[in-house]
Amino acid sequence: MTLPASNADANVGIESGAVRVGYMRWIICSLLFLGTVINYIDRTVLSVLEPELRRTIGWNDVQWGYIGASFMMAYAIGFPFAGYMMDKLGTRLGFTISLIVWSLAAASTAFARNLGDFVVARFALGLGESGNYPAAIKTIAEWFPQRERALATGIINAGTNVGATITPIAIPIIYANHGWQAAFLATGLGGLLWILLWWPIYRRPQEHPWLSRDEVAFIERDPPDPPQRIAWRQLLGYHQVWAFAIAKALTDSVGWFYLFWFAPFMYAQFGVDIKTILWPMLTVCIMADVDSVLGGWQSSWLLGRGWSTNAARKTAMLTYALCIVPVAAAPLVSEKWLAVILIGVAAGSHQGFSANLFTINSDIFPRKAIGSIIGIGGFAGAMGGFTLQLGAGWLKQVTGSYVTLFAIAGSAYVLALVILQILIPRIEPVNMAAEAERRERSV
Repeated sequence: MTLPASNADANVGIESGAVRVGYMRWIICSLLFLGTVINYIDRTVLSVLEPELRRTIGWNDVQWGYIGASFMMAYAIGFPFAGYMMDKLGTRLGFTISLIVWSLAAASTAFARNLGDFVVARFALGLGESGNYPAAIKTIAEWFPQRERALATGIINAGTNVGATITPIAIPIIYANHGWQAAFLATGLGGLLWILLWWPIYRRPQEHPWLSRDEVAFIERDPPDPPQRIAWRQLLGYHQVWAFAIAKALTDSVGWFYLFWFAPFMYAQFGVDIKTILWPMLTVCIMADVDSVLGGWQSSWLLGRGWSTNAARKTAMLTYALCIVPVAAAPLVSEKWLAVILIGVAAGSHQGFSANLFTINSDIFPRKAIGSIIGIGGFAGAMGGFTLQLGAGWLKQVTGSYVTLFAIAGSAYVLALVILQILIPRIEPVNMAAEAERRERSV
């Protein structure tokens, strides 16, 4: 089969079904999915063990907030640098470095003996794990055409919940037979095996020996990016970047709240401990998995039906923002499984919202800027998480209640979407070269 004469010709053949497109891009997506699963296993081990370690080490709600905040601070610091590293070194090397750092940091938690040790170990974990999403989103922008990116992002986002699903299944077994230290060693060092898949398989599409020419044409069907160098200070001049950062700060803080506080909440409200946390956590994670993929699929489906990018992405985000609102009632109900369902719907809707929020960056900006923009947004999201972690520990300790925290969780996404609409009334590509020239003339 010969390579089509142009991308335009390739698009015609692909749309009409004349060309059979390959599947290598989905193999790459599966590697990103697996890396994200490992990322969240290492991240959630401590949350599953928290009720037991609270008794063993002896921390309180405020101190648990400090442990979570140390991770978030490092994650915030690491995110912009991780984005820069992915743009500079490429995702093949950059992702490998990140995974090695976070795997060793996760394993080192086994040697923690007091509150300070856990704070240091979680800080190191946050630095390493900050590279996961800049690498994943940049890879999607390089490997997928626009109409498939939200679905691919949703699949990767589903990895967060698969990781969070595996953890409450595996960790109680390891803990019961070998102790909590073995849980950190097994999950931390086990993640290094991923590199044995990533390093030999991954290349950029234009360099990949296994990629068919038809699939290259399909991936490159969108207009090529303008060949300009993009500095961080230039990116910060765009209101679209600020919209993404603000939305990330509002919504990621809630996602981190679920991650760190679900197990303590279930223990405090309903007496659910490490022996009984499996099914509540599994239920939440499965619901989140489904919604993560549906969130990416929904906007991709609408695009395939002729909707504009602006309407498709924002309709999906509005759907999920409204589904999150009822979670405010979770601390007010007396039935354990009703609380689990409310949190599961909210956690799943968070993933659906997040898949589309990530994807609008590749709708607006050239591929070479994506890693840095995701880094900026990740920094904002992590700082939002840092702030809420400190506030959550203090509020819980002072009020003895989760009511205010879940009220924040229920309203954050609607507020984020309102701000996004104000700052980005229409999602459309930005001509950064022309915009830079215009700004220079206006000075």
